Amino acid sequence: MLLNNKRILIIKPSSLGDIVHTLPVAHAIKRCFPNCFIGWIAQQPFAPLLQADDSIDAVHPIQIPSTSDPQAGRWALPKAFKATINTLQKLHREFQQKPYDLILDLHASFRSGLLGRTNPGGRRVGFSRAKELNTFFQEHLIDIPKTTEHAQDKNLLFCTYLGIRAADEDFHLCTGEKDRRALQQFLQSYRVTDTSPLIYANPAARWQTKFWPIEHWAALTDKLHQQGLPVVFGGSPQDTEYITSIARLMKTDPIIAAGRLTLPQSAALIQHASLYIGLDSGPMHIAALAHTPVVALFGPTHPNRVGPYSTEGSEHRIVQADELDCLNAESAAAHISPVCERSPRKWSTKQLSPFCTYVSPLRERIQSAAEPQNKLP
Repeated sequence: MLLNNKRILIIKPSSLGDIVHTLPVAHAIKRCFPNCFIGWIAQQPFAPLLQADDSIDAVHPIQIPSTSDPQAGRWALPKAFKATINTLQKLHREFQQKPYDLILDLHASFRSGLLGRTNPGGRRVGFSRAKELNTFFQEHLIDIPKTTEHAQDKNLLFCTYLGIRAADEDFHLCTGEKDRRALQQFLQSYRVTDTSPLIYANPAARWQTKFWPIEHWAALTDKLHQQGLPVVFGGSPQDTEYITSIARLMKTDPIIAAGRLTLPQSAALIQHASLYIGLDSGPMHIAALAHTPVVALFGPTHPNRVGPYSTEGSEHRIVQADELDCLNAESAAAHISPVCERSPRKWSTKQLSPFCTYVSPLRERIQSAAEPQNKLP
């Protein structure tokens, strides 16, 4: 399919990890068809990350409250309905002026189907196995082989449909010079030089069933500090209180970046870090895309489907909780169902040892952060 000089719209509004899994598709399209125009519909909090990407020509930010978020209140549904109507009208006006030729719906929901319909005309493409009647909105459907498990591999099926193939060079993270400079100033305020080895720790996630006990985090980060490996805690402003509770239990003083950096700056920090340690979350997928080695703790989600995606040379390690009945749950809703009876607070300290064990083989990579080519600009 020839797409040079064509306008292509990607629909993947959220979440952070899902957006990261879609970026290689956009990179591959732009590499194969450099004269095409790529637009992206994304929720406002994630728009800055896409605006920093060289392959994305336009971002159409939307603000529709989540109805599935654990923090969603009782009025989430009516608020989301009203916001959806306003968003559809806004996008329709935009796309009437400059319509797209091809709409790639990688979100596969009823709402994303509606978003695609705001574009007048164009070829609409989606998955054959989609939720909430999404297939009703599509003209062309992409089959998902039963052997395709990982979310990243599913998204790459869109490349196959377009007659192109993703290359290793398409798996990269774009960060802006302005954000890297801001990060450099932030680290220097803690007397961390741009050549210092640094571990990015991400102890929080959207779902609390993924959490690891705070006393385990305190013990782990203290041990890393004792080995001369400084740790910076990342996260959103909502994670600050939780991370502070970890810091209170520590014998050493960590750097807390949660709530103090923008999303693009946090992405630059993860890219600069020598190692990511944390939960299954959006930042973990950013680390994988940035080729930062990952040591991740998995509980109710399965790494075969949503683990750190490995490309050639990847050094990722998985620490997996045992005996979780909901390990193979298909949806996020299962994470908070009665099926998942094991509370994160019941996890034993045996996961602490694998974390420390997996850091050791990566020590050479961690220390390589001091090499000149790894300096921040």
